Amino acid sequence: MKGQKLLTFIMTVLLLFTVCGCTGTEQGEQDVQDVIELSVAHFFPATHPADTDLLQPWAQAIEEATDGKVQITIFPGEGLLPAAQIYDGVVDGIADIGLSCFSYTRGRFPVLEAFELPGIIYPNSEIASKVAWEGIQTLNPKEVQDTKLMMVLTTGPGDLYTKTPVRTLEDLQGMEIRATGLSAKTLQALGAVPVAMPQSEAYESLSKGIVKGNLGPVEVLKGWRQAEVTEHLTRTPFLYNTLFFITMNLDKWNSLDSETQQIIEGINEKFFEEVAAGLWDKQNEDAMKFAIDEEGMTEIVLSPEESDKWIGLVEGIQEEFVVEMNKQGFAGQEILDTVKALADKHNQ
Repeated sequence: MKGQKLLTFIMTVLLLFTVCGCTGTEQGEQDVQDVIELSVAHFFPATHPADTDLLQPWAQAIEEATDGKVQITIFPGEGLLPAAQIYDGVVDGIADIGLSCFSYTRGRFPVLEAFELPGIIYPNSEIASKVAWEGIQTLNPKEVQDTKLMMVLTTGPGDLYTKTPVRTLEDLQGMEIRATGLSAKTLQALGAVPVAMPQSEAYESLSKGIVKGNLGPVEVLKGWRQAEVTEHLTRTPFLYNTLFFITMNLDKWNSLDSETQQIIEGINEKFFEEVAAGLWDKQNEDAMKFAIDEEGMTEIVLSPEESDKWIGLVEGIQEEFVVEMNKQGFAGQEILDTVKALADKHNQ
């Protein structure tokens, strides 16, 4: 009899532990399910303002606004995906969100190349970013509809940074210059030899002499330490603009409830206006001072006559863009006119 009571007691205790354990597990699973974990892939170093001034505070703002429901982990420095694979990596769900350059996969985004055409003047990154964002809303290109495009941002005007001085077109002939996307075509039209590579590889290539210069925003001189491996800065405000994206896997976005989507979109808008659009302007100012005052770089300003020569060689790229767009079934002139009209609007 005592043995039966003991057996009954043990079974009762085990049953209670089982019930409590299951309840705890179910509660734990529910807590985990309530948290939406998102990964962000980008190629900038963790110390770059794209990470410290934009992505980190943006992620924190989303976490706080959703009371911790959305938690974001950032993978800088190509820690999750190489720069050129970030957009497609987001499409495939390898990363939930990605930041990179459209130009790293030339031909993948034909319409968006309009925002990087030489000969369209952008005085700073804020205006260039607003032109691009408004232009994308207007044109609504199919090429970016396979993700949830959250914002775009640009470098604004770029310059040449070289080991030997470039004061004339003759100085540039045959010079190997790091460039990507449309910038490569622009440099080729000027007689240089473009070499495609992401910014993450440019420092080593410059230090080893694989390339003799770079075409890009002034910020690379400090943010990517390229003032250490170049000596001269030639102002070329008519050559360059690079367009970056922050975009999200479409299935992941659609899985979010409408309230969470609205919160994120509100934060996206705030960070675009207050941080992203002009992110490169402050960097360019700081980097220019650093390059000249601390690294001793020489600034070269082309004469008006020399500038006209350069512009004359690159202005045909706009016409080539229109022709190529028409061949692909796009309204090439309409796309170009939209970009120019928006640039005029925002420049005013």
